[in-house]
Amino acid sequence: MAEHVLVPTDGSPQSVAAVRFAATEWPDAELTLLNVINPADADYRERALSGSEEWFQAEKRKARETFAEVKAEVGLVDTDRTITDRIEVGSPQKVIVEVLDDDADYDHVVMGSHGRTGVSRILLGSVAEEVLRRSPVPVTIVR
Repeated sequence: MAEHVLVPTDGSPQSVAAVRFAATEWPDAELTLLNVINPADADYRERALSGSEEWFQAEKRKARETFAEVKAEVGLVDTDRTITDRIEVGSPQKVIVEVLDDDADYDHVVMGSHGRTGVSRILLGSVAEEVLRRSPVPVTIVR
C-alpha cells in the first residue's frame, strides 16, 4: 500500500491517465504532482526575445495551469485528499530520479508513457524507461 505517490505530469493524455490511476489505485495516499520545466524545450529565439526570466515565469504559470486542469479532469478538486504541486527545472528523467533520491518520503511513482517504439524511441529516448531503470522505488507505467 503506497502512502505517498509521485506522479510526473505534463498535461498529456498519458499523464492524466497516470494521475487518474494513482488516485483510484491508492485512494488514501498523498499525491505529489510533479511538472518538470525543461529549458531545452525553449528555442534560442524564444528565450532571447522574451528574456530567460520571463520565459521561466511563463513556464511556471503553464505548469500551475496544467496542475489545475489535470486535477479538474480527474476529479481531485475540492477534496480532503493531500495533493501537492511541485515544479522543478531540468531534464525530466534526471529530475524525477533526483526528486526520488533526495526525498525518501515517496514510496511509488506512477507515470504515463507515450508508447514510442522503434527508431523514435531510440532517437528521442524514453523518460519512463529511464525512470524505471534508475528509480529507488517501484514504478507503474500507464499507457
